Amino acid sequence: MPNKRGHVQAGRRFAVIVQADDLLALSTVVICPTSRSAFPASFHPEVIVADEPTQVLCEMIGAVDARALGERIGHLTHDELRGIEDALLLVLDLP
Repeated sequence: MPNKRGHVQAGRRFAVIVQADDLLALSTVVICPTSRSAFPASFHPEVIVADEPTQVLCEMIGAVDARALGERIGHLTHDELRGIEDALLLVLDLP
């Protein structure tokens, strides 16, 4: 089996926090990373981040140390949130 699989972007990147607001006091935060070069897919909803179209990589949902997060740069629209919710329902096979 090869030692290296897939591709992980090095350095800083934007992410969307998908954790419930009531749980934001925890030491970890659930996020979905973003990419400006990911392929279009039903589980890569598009949002605008820093005035640029960006795909949310919902299949890469994960928890990170809250101290590793930078400052908040904005909020998503209702339609963007709905797109992420739909993609997470698909990825996680939730009803």
